[in-house]
Amino acid sequence: MTNLSLTASAAKRVAFIAAKQGKPAVLRLAVDGGGCAGFSYRFEMGAIAPDDVTVQTDGATLVVDPVSLDLLDGSAVDYVEDLGGAAFKVTNPNAASGCGCGSSFSV
Repeated sequence: MTNLSLTASAAKRVAFIAAKQGKPAVLRLAVDGGGCAGFSYRFEMGAIAPDDVTVQTDGATLVVDPVSLDLLDGSAVDYVEDLGGAAFKVTNPNAASGCGCGSSFSV
């Protein structure tokens, strides 16, 4: 059981990207060391590995590896479009602080 979510907006965007690339509607979210705040989010379209945690919304799948899961538990992935551009956004309750770019955080 996991406490991750993929919003309908994000699921729609994943499906759109997957259709354009001819890939399955699978969005992988991982946490890498580095970034201006200590950790950074990495998104990529990908396949599901046997030990991945998955969450499905409207035909799209969010995939998180077991190592990243501890830092992402309780997170929601959304797709937002505003004056600053369009991007996937992670709302992570485990992040103690972040940075201006929105793709880096610390715990």
